[in-house]
Amino acid sequence: MDFTKTTEQDSNYNHLEKMSVIELLQNINKEDKTVPFAVEKALPQIESLTHQIVNQLKKGGRLFYIGAGTSGRLGILDASECPPTFGVPHELVVGIIAGGDIAIRKAVEFAEDSENQGWLDLKEHQISEKDVVVGIAASGTTPYVIAALKKCNENNILTGCITCNQNSPLAKVSKYPIEVIVGPEFVTGSSRMKAGTAQKIVLNMLSTTTMIQLGKVKGNKMVDMQLSNNKLVDRGEKMLMKELNIKQQIASELLKKYGSVRNSILNFNNHGR
Repeated sequence: MDFTKTTEQDSNYNHLEKMSVIELLQNINKEDKTVPFAVEKALPQIESLTHQIVNQLKKGGRLFYIGAGTSGRLGILDASECPPTFGVPHELVVGIIAGGDIAIRKAVEFAEDSENQGWLDLKEHQISEKDVVVGIAASGTTPYVIAALKKCNENNILTGCITCNQNSPLAKVSKYPIEVIVGPEFVTGSSRMKAGTAQKIVLNMLSTTTMIQLGKVKGNKMVDMQLSNNKLVDRGEKMLMKELNIKQQIASELLKKYGSVRNSILNFNNHGR
């Protein structure tokens, strides 16, 4: 099957510099509206990879995201939000970016072109057959990511990917590829736009669904969230007040004593205050 790089195709719009502010905003918004429909078409692929992630994590494995540029940053963002949201260890979901931590803020020249560094970066985390590695690359052609997944396959490590081109080199080396075809960007080739939005949506789906399947949500509440600021403490108190039909003062005492919404509910139900 032919590989067409739709992320690099010419924009559906021209003479952007002649548009007014409201015209630019309206047209960007018009393009952005197409992204959820592209994600919807990929739901069977997203489901397949999610099942694999859940199975591996239930067996003691970890989830790794690996990417470059915008894609790498989005993986790090999703990984970094799992511990505070779901109360899991920082080592359970790990984001890796070409060029290392400095590349989170500043572009590192040619980091994405290395065919050796991705595997070396994974090996620093003692990657094993228990784990899952998801490569993220809008183009599906990033050497850093493709080569890392090839090495994972050679070492019997389960692989998936998120890309925005069909039949890309990255998809071909992924056992469970996700292809979200969003089409040309508003600014030609600027894959931080629709492609980035699509990747963020898919990452939200992968991590949230996995954590729910792992029992990290009760009802529709984040009962294992870390109480790391006043807003989250207040949210936790409200959860307890509703769940246990208690007043705010008692909810506050429970949280201080037991450290999480889940533990507060368990101990209240078993022992009362």
